[in-house]
Amino acid sequence: MKLDAQMGESDFSAVAGEAKRLESLGFDALWTFETSHDPFIPLAFSATATTSVQMGTNIAVAFARTPMAIAMSAWDLSRASGGRFMLGLGTQVRAHIERRFGAEWGRPAARVREYIRCVRAIWNTFQHDATPEFEGEFYRFQLMNPFFNPGPIAHPEIRIFLAGVNPTILRAAGEVADGVHVHPFHSVRYLKEVMRPAVDQGARTRGKTVEDLELYAPIFVVTGFTQEETAGREQFVRQQIAMYASTPNYRVIMELHGWLSVAEKLSRMVRRGEWDQISGEITDEMMSEFAIAGPPEKIPALLRARYDGVLDRVSLYYPIPRDDPDGAWRGFVEAFHQAAG
Repeated sequence: MKLDAQMGESDFSAVAGEAKRLESLGFDALWTFETSHDPFIPLAFSATATTSVQMGTNIAVAFARTPMAIAMSAWDLSRASGGRFMLGLGTQVRAHIERRFGAEWGRPAARVREYIRCVRAIWNTFQHDATPEFEGEFYRFQLMNPFFNPGPIAHPEIRIFLAGVNPTILRAAGEVADGVHVHPFHSVRYLKEVMRPAVDQGARTRGKTVEDLELYAPIFVVTGFTQEETAGREQFVRQQIAMYASTPNYRVIMELHGWLSVAEKLSRMVRRGEWDQISGEITDEMMSEFAIAGPPEKIPALLRARYDGVLDRVSLYYPIPRDDPDGAWRGFVEAFHQAAG
């Protein structure tokens, strides 16, 4: 199991230095995310500032961009990083796609399957000058000339991860992706009973199994080097869990554990704007299912105990702080890798 890190840096003048720092600490990969900033731009700085750490998007919103736009960004980053880039895509939800991005929504599983196949067809033309002849129900790629073709690169086999929560999207990931971005709001029971079987079902349509895909998840962790830091982290995690639990798209997880009524109550509270109260609905039992808690020196072993054999790579949900008392974060990474043996 690999240990990755989230890239939270939005100050472009500091991105390169942060990427170098995380690489020097021994993390296996760096992931950016799309919230209030573009996820690709920091990776351009990171790719040219590092030499060995992998990197990728977790996630870039697919339907907010055309397959060609995504294909070109990924191609450039694979070239810049010497093949270390991984493309992580997500569908987002209807309200955001239609009302925030102003893009089309509908049949997301079928649409994203076709989207990924179209991206790969574009890459095939970039690398091998193949005739552009992809035509699907939602997307088509039928035009290319030398002026617009970036041409072949040394590492054209760009791995695609697809994010999903519900079985339909997870089956699609198994059908067309190389890996799965598991949502941070999860439990081990959900991973074993819902996520892995759905991915496996999709993978078997192309002669693979879930074991052939790489499964990555950011993990909610409550820890800290001081009591104050730990208390702040616990409140943050409770709030995040409550926010995700309130979202109808993620109810499959709460329903699995018999907490559907809590999820429905949280949805009503959010609609009333009671954001400052929702964390109070998250019980200690829920916290134990959705998060890991303990002093920093024990977290590496706890991560492995919970996720070995279930996930292939993990990270803490939040970016690694720059403050590193007595080399504690370096020791954290070393302890994680040592726990494998």
